[in-house]
Amino acid sequence: MQEDVKKLICITAGNTYKKLRGNKSQYVIGAEYSIPSSVISELERGKKDPQLTTIFKLAESCGLKPSEFLAKIEEALPKDLKVCDD
Repeated sequence: MQEDVKKLICITAGNTYKKLRGNKSQYVIGAEYSIPSSVISELERGKKDPQLTTIFKLAESCGLKPSEFLAKIEEALPKDLKVCDD
């Protein structure tokens, strides 16, 4: 995967999560869902590529299924985005 595509996905995931969590604090979410608040902070700044288990926890913290959470991220990405070169 191209580094710029990975960065775009990470930034989009972080922005999407930040919008979805609303006014809930990173610290409270971290404590309730066993996610270090530093991981949430890095994710929201597009610096972290979350593990699959973290995606499940983040989705649950927003009242979503993981597939719904990923769909919201996908909707925010460019429609013609390709992660692999042809």
